[in-house]
Amino acid sequence: MTEQEPELTTNLDLLRWVGWAQQQAGLDWIRQRELSHQQGFALGFLVQNPGAIQRDIAAMTRTTPASVSSLLQGLERRGLIERRTELGNERSKRVYATEAGAALIAGFDDAMRDAEETILAPLSEEERHTLHALLTKVTSALPRPTRDQ
Repeated sequence: MTEQEPELTTNLDLLRWVGWAQQQAGLDWIRQRELSHQQGFALGFLVQNPGAIQRDIAAMTRTTPASVSSLLQGLERRGLIERRTELGNERSKRVYATEAGAALIAGFDDAMRDAEETILAPLSEEERHTLHALLTKVTSALPRPTRDQ
């Protein structure tokens, strides 16, 4: 029995499809570096927020402290992050991406721009401007996304 392709007939169905294509491009890029989605996300966060504590990483990844500890152990074994204790507070460890970790995920933004270019390739420059204007209009009425939601 073959699985029937879902009909993508509404605007939101089509937007979800575009979002899926972008997400897949990002996941493929991360997988090529032998990282899980959460590892890539955490590593990117640490490059932008050196010295974060595990609680911050747990909140950002929306996971439990135990899951973050396991995630960080995997990155630490690969030499992609390091945990350092602060002077005077041996219980608190700050987490930093190593040079190797930062180098591994360098280029993600470029890869996402390339994915956008591939996704929008069928559109002319004028159509891209129109699409941007329409999406800007739609999203201007929506609440801004946050990591808390």
